[in-house]
Amino acid sequence: MKVVLFCGGLGTRIREYSESIPKPMIPIGHQPILWHVMQYYSQYGHRDFVLCLGYKANVVKQYFLNYSQAANSDCTISQFGKKVELLGERPVDWSVSLVDTGIWRNIGQRLLAVRHLVQDEEMFLANYSDGLTDAPLPDMIDRFKRSGMVGCFIAIHPPITFHLADFDDKGTVRRMSASNDSEIWINGGYFIFRKEIFDYIEEGDELVVQPFKRLIAAGKLMAYRYEGFWRAMDTLRDRQVLEEMMERGDTPWHSGTNVAAVVNG
Repeated sequence: MKVVLFCGGLGTRIREYSESIPKPMIPIGHQPILWHVMQYYSQYGHRDFVLCLGYKANVVKQYFLNYSQAANSDCTISQFGKKVELLGERPVDWSVSLVDTGIWRNIGQRLLAVRHLVQDEEMFLANYSDGLTDAPLPDMIDRFKRSGMVGCFIAIHPPITFHLADFDDKGTVRRMSASNDSEIWINGGYFIFRKEIFDYIEEGDELVVQPFKRLIAAGKLMAYRYEGFWRAMDTLRDRQVLEEMMERGDTPWHSGTNVAAVVNG
């Protein structure tokens, strides 16, 4: 199943990095978060990627054009670097289509721009490319297949706790509760679509605004509720949390399989 990754945003909320590189290229450990997102899909057998580029598209292109198997695998180097032998299991093969969808397009229009690359797919996956999870993707896909819906997104509780206030017209507080104990669910940025999604997107539409309203009206949008690990990298603090997890070897978004990969043209 093809995976569409939206990589063209400006990343203004994490400007410390995004002024020099696009948000999906901000590193977590030794690899950009984009790589970790791709590995998540790869470990479930989905290794055909379509990257919707925009802001600093050349940085993403150069990363994949210069991708080295040896740099991401255990290896033996001899003959003064002329001979490189990979050790252990060979890296997973990725196919990566790099498409410049423009700087100012929104997510919905980026998806329309790569329609020709997924139009033969009965279903395809999509992702914001800035969040990590350990959600069971096969189960999510299976439920979506059986649902007959056109679109699906992972729904998660807000990862950062804040306190919700319930009060009357006079301002008298009736109840306070923590957001992570509430029934609030938000869009986690992991999507599954049938090809019919393009019937719901019009010129200028943002994906989760007008098209999702049309899907809701038609009864064709489902949420996959998940209460396990999920973390988006929206701020510098988010990156620090993910970086600390990497340093501890606590990477729930990886299944424990070989996390090296090789890019195929």
